[in-house]
Amino acid sequence: MIDIPARIAFLKKIHLFYGLNDEDFAALAEELDEVPIPKGALIFEQDSKPDGFYLIYGGSVRIARAVERKETQLALLVKNDYFGEMALVANRRRSATATALTDTTLLMLPRSDFDKLYKRAPHIKTNLEISIRSRRLARLLLFKWLRPDEVVYFLARKHRLILYENLLLPGFGLLLPAGLFYVWLFVVPSMLVFLVGVLSLLGIVSLFVWRIVDWGNDYYVVTNQRVVYLEKVVGIYDSRQESPLSTILSVGVETNQVGKILDYGNVIIRTFVGKIVFSHVDHPNHAAKMVEEYWNRTKEFATAVEKEAMKNAIRKRLGLPLPKLAPGFGEAAPVQKIPTTPPKVNAGLLTILRFLGSESLKLRYETGDTVIYRKHWVVLILDAWISVLAAFSTLMMFVSRLVQLAFLPEEVFISFTGGVSVDAWAMAYLIAFFPFALWFAYQVMDWSNDKFEVTNDQIIDIDRKPFSTETRNAAPLEGIMSTQYERKGLLGNLFNFGTVIVTVGGTKMAFEDVMDPATVQSDIDRRRMARNAKKQEGAVAAERDRMAEWLATYHRASQDFRDEEKRNQKKE
Repeated sequence: MIDIPARIAFLKKIHLFYGLNDEDFAALAEELDEVPIPKGALIFEQDSKPDGFYLIYGGSVRIARAVERKETQLALLVKNDYFGEMALVANRRRSATATALTDTTLLMLPRSDFDKLYKRAPHIKTNLEISIRSRRLARLLLFKWLRPDEVVYFLARKHRLILYENLLLPGFGLLLPAGLFYVWLFVVPSMLVFLVGVLSLLGIVSLFVWRIVDWGNDYYVVTNQRVVYLEKVVGIYDSRQESPLSTILSVGVETNQVGKILDYGNVIIRTFVGKIVFSHVDHPNHAAKMVEEYWNRTKEFATAVEKEAMKNAIRKRLGLPLPKLAPGFGEAAPVQKIPTTPPKVNAGLLTILRFLGSESLKLRYETGDTVIYRKHWVVLILDAWISVLAAFSTLMMFVSRLVQLAFLPEEVFISFTGGVSVDAWAMAYLIAFFPFALWFAYQVMDWSNDKFEVTNDQIIDIDRKPFSTETRNAAPLEGIMSTQYERKGLLGNLFNFGTVIVTVGGTKMAFEDVMDPATVQSDIDRRRMARNAKKQEGAVAAERDRMAEWLATYHRASQDFRDEEKRNQKKE
């Protein structure tokens, strides 16, 4: 049975209850019902009537929705998470099914008590509305970069005031077409004035719509693993800046007088390599509390795991049996393997590549444990279009000259009469073709030789000129401090290529013009995290074993000393 002080301590860690006083916490703790759920048991089913609001005190829960007999996993929740609030607030049936993944302990607030809390505590109402809005928006957007065990807890845009400020200019700009239409109707009934007015109106309306869409494309995200700032300028720029929770140093809020009134401001998240700013975000204090909560969770989880590992190391040294892991310990949701999906390539092109038996034109391929990327084909086309056009033109002129010679009996391409002679024009076209063809071949080789490699322990940027020197820059994965990607320009957004920027110490490496930069960033981040985890695990394990040996020696020596003291007492 969980006592009231333990419940209060548990509730104070959850951002949802930010703003409650001690009396509110005590009252809420008493209203909660403790519900043990065995592994694999249903907590509630989709389309059932909501009976209450659930908090996970220990264990893990899977939330899934079935649509047309196809089940979709919505979230994997762990200790300190909550669920079941959406149906209660909206007064509708459950939209998903909740199942216990492990032996789980829940604290349930019955529906009647939840309704009372929702009405009497304005902070809870606001926090719940923010949470529900975030979850709904996350389900709608379905970010592809999220990991299977990653849950979105906070998702917001910039405050609407920023949108209104951005719409002021096009709003005032509507005065121009209005003035032109007035001139056309009452002063100079010229068709030119009318057309200028129509074009200016279309341009301003387009700018108006573009700024609305542009405002809606920037998101601030807090998950159980990282904080993310998504920035996108339609047709020009696409970037994702992120930082794992474990790298956070501090979280702060900045706001002005207007921001205090309208509840918006800047959340500044400082990390080892700089800061991520949630600029002009709604409910900044709530967002900051969420970041702090999951940051603290990360630290607590690491500490708990290390303590248990130390206990087991000591038990092993003393020859004691290792206990089974307590249900819900660690509270990390089951991690699923994330498949690495290469960018799709045209089937016909793949057939040609297989026929050639070459990797020379692939944008992404794997050799053993190494993933290799090349620049996008658009970059090759932009660099080589002149040589291609010139080679194609001279080749076509050569072919057309051969066709022309076929209809001129008195002229031939090669004549053996009175010695060997060749048609001058055809030969000139053929000779002109080869330099351009060689130029194009050189450009293809140059493009193919520029590679970016990601291995299990480092990233490598290779730049090699054909028949010349090779420049090779490498950096260890554990030295990577942060990663981000950018897609710029119409072509970058249309063909999905951009630059992945990797910060290593005080320098930066750039994987330029790679296809699907978001996937490349994810590949680097996954390998970096695996490398760091493995290295840290090895160092921690070695130190743990050393300490465990000392503690075990101390324990055995203490027992020997006590036995020796008893023997001495008997002699006396």
